[in-house]
Amino acid sequence: MSTPLLRLYPAGYRHAFGDDIAEAYREAVEGAGRSARLREAGDIVAHALRVRLRLGSAQRAGRLFAAATPFALAATAAYAAFGLVSMLADWRLSGNPDFLVPLSYVMIGCDLVTLTGAVLALGGRFTAGARWACAGALTQALSLVLVPLSAGALIPAVALPYLLAPVAVAALPVACPPDLRPAGRALGTSALAALPLWAMLTVAALTLTDATGHLALTLWRLGVPVAAALLLAGRPALSRLRTPGQFALAGAPFVAMGYCAGVVDRDTLVPALAAMAAAGVALRLWRVRGGAGADRGTGARAD
Repeated sequence: MSTPLLRLYPAGYRHAFGDDIAEAYREAVEGAGRSARLREAGDIVAHALRVRLRLGSAQRAGRLFAAATPFALAATAAYAAFGLVSMLADWRLSGNPDFLVPLSYVMIGCDLVTLTGAVLALGGRFTAGARWACAGALTQALSLVLVPLSAGALIPAVALPYLLAPVAVAALPVACPPDLRPAGRALGTSALAALPLWAMLTVAALTLTDATGHLALTLWRLGVPVAAALLLAGRPALSRLRTPGQFALAGAPFVAMGYCAGVVDRDTLVPALAAMAAAGVALRLWRVRGGAGADRGTGARAD
């Protein structure tokens, strides 16, 4: 294993486990091709970052990320669907065949990759799906920076949150500890293959039924994909939220994507965060009271 990869680990961890990591890496890539070597190197980099950021399953931050992972995937899928619907619906409503420019096709391709990866991750193919979703979001952000830069134009500072937020949300599942990753739905191969098709058909239906106006932007372009993605995440994702911190981190991706989509603005951002915090406290109180009621019921039956 190359020394630079080992240097990604903290010094103490590297001295204690560096030889074991190097030996495991050598065994994994022995006789393997380039793609397998790159995949193993990527796993080493991700593990080193989790160790540095204290995102292991034994740390609180790791458990927070694990609880929020399905919702980050749902928000990533919804925002990618929002981008596709917005691009295609605006093109349809413009009546101009030259409405789409070359960069538009790059954006459409990145959104397709991101959406497909996110729904596959929610459907049970977590590792590959989460990586594809993160790669699609990162490629889209880089394209939005590099294409104008090649023409001598710089991205204004006010646009940076709109570029970084989708990448950060898509990267959150990749940082989830492997032993705490959501199991996802137990889908067969045919059902899993149908998920991207279902997502594309949903985008097509929303595009064809879209209309002008802010209500359409909120209800059709983002609201429906969010509801569909949460339905795919399922009840098990909600049952993992046991603390206000987990609830807040699970809701943050939707607030961030809503801000990027223009549904949440500066005037409504604080009320949205306050409502999310209040909902987290209410969830905590509900669980505490529910646990206390269950204990009383058990005691009564014992008597």
